[in-house]
Amino acid sequence: MDSPVSKTDASKEKFVASRPSTADSKTIRGCGLANLTWVGVDKVELRQRLMMPEYLRLAMRDCIKRKDSSAIPDHLLLPGGAVADMAPHAPMVVFINPNSGGRHGPVLKERLQQLMSEEQVFDLTEVKPHEFVRYGLGCLEKVAAEGDECAKECRARLRIMVAGGDGTVGWVLGCLGELNKEGKSHIPPVGVIPLGTGNDLSRSFGWGGSFPFAWRSAVKRTLHRASMGPVARLDSWKILVSMPSGEVVDPPYSLKPAEENELDQGLDAGIDAPPLAMAYEGVFYNYLSIGMDAQVAYGFHHLRNTKPYLAQGPISNKIIYSGFGCTQGWFCTPCVNDPGLRGLRNIMKIHIKKVNCSQWEEIAVPKNVRSIVALNLHSYGSGSHPWGNLKPDYLEKRGFVEAHCDDGLIEIFGFKQGWHASFVMAELISAKHIAQAAAVRFELRGGDWRDAFLQMDGEPWKQPMSTDYSTFVEIKKVPFQSLMINNE
Repeated sequence: MDSPVSKTDASKEKFVASRPSTADSKTIRGCGLANLTWVGVDKVELRQRLMMPEYLRLAMRDCIKRKDSSAIPDHLLLPGGAVADMAPHAPMVVFINPNSGGRHGPVLKERLQQLMSEEQVFDLTEVKPHEFVRYGLGCLEKVAAEGDECAKECRARLRIMVAGGDGTVGWVLGCLGELNKEGKSHIPPVGVIPLGTGNDLSRSFGWGGSFPFAWRSAVKRTLHRASMGPVARLDSWKILVSMPSGEVVDPPYSLKPAEENELDQGLDAGIDAPPLAMAYEGVFYNYLSIGMDAQVAYGFHHLRNTKPYLAQGPISNKIIYSGFGCTQGWFCTPCVNDPGLRGLRNIMKIHIKKVNCSQWEEIAVPKNVRSIVALNLHSYGSGSHPWGNLKPDYLEKRGFVEAHCDDGLIEIFGFKQGWHASFVMAELISAKHIAQAAAVRFELRGGDWRDAFLQMDGEPWKQPMSTDYSTFVEIKKVPFQSLMINNE
């Protein structure tokens, strides 16, 4: 039987770009140096390209410090405003998570300040992204409104780099998304300096998968590329978790209490819906998963939070993670378990909406699938491609289209158990394809299962389940797209 994965397309990335032709190209990409121009970048020219005029930098700094976008000292404003020619070609700010990247965080911050300016590098432990959006960008907009053409051009040309992991990037993107809700134009595009563990957002847009060893020169080249890289679009997905009122749940940081329980009324929950419900909502950019992989992640995160001395580095983290996978039955379900409880089909129903369709359709949960993932990006689990690059004949047979992160569709697939997941992540086989959808609703119902485990962009939580009423997890596309700098 032919594989659904195309051998000729298996090496293609979602964004195709020129790559080094040497045998070490894969290693280079993994170290975050992919697609960088191997030509020296002049430090002075780069600084001129990125650095905003001093009066604007200081005005933004003061507004952020005072948390008031109008708190601009008069002595910082130029009489009559500055002309547009004073604006740099690609004004840029950088958010850095000093807790990421091991010991490199503080020295990387110092290096970035040398290449740009101190006022354009923001430590996320001191300045939060929403503070920059509200007060920093607000300051630029206020100065521009008073006739300053330089401020107007800086606001229009502004680009943002995020030095951190996928969670940090998502945090910044979420705050920038507020500008869309307010009807603002010129949303700054975002690039990545990968400091996290998986770095799948970074990989998907060509910024590599890890912090480079030759980081001093690589950072300079990265900023240069970010100043002129093309802008790509990224879908984001809103999740609504509706559960029976009275259930105790400890949601991750990215889930907030919802003001209203806005489940799609086009699909009647009927007698399974609780008479009183509470809801949480959030946004994800990479994936949502339900099942055993989330349970293993939950156990690992809980141990790391309670006993941080056990998780001191990537090697020890992987050993502990693997241990959780074995003890919790991810690789071998204990024989004493009821075989009927091994698959998610015992507690789950799935309904989807296909593209350009207003009707919900129920789809079968495959037998023996113990983990289900709704994936937005091409990259998952530190650079693997579980959906695969599928053959045209297989796509047509299943009613699928080629997957992209800006196509308004989310891919849903399953893992049977740890061994199956391992072969999928090694790209020896593809995952169990379930559906491709414009909206998804998972319905979870208890019984002998008291809890389900979920994770969203790496943040796991334990979701209590009722035996009397269902818990609903609904995923819909956010109306606007995020802008990313693509490192082609």
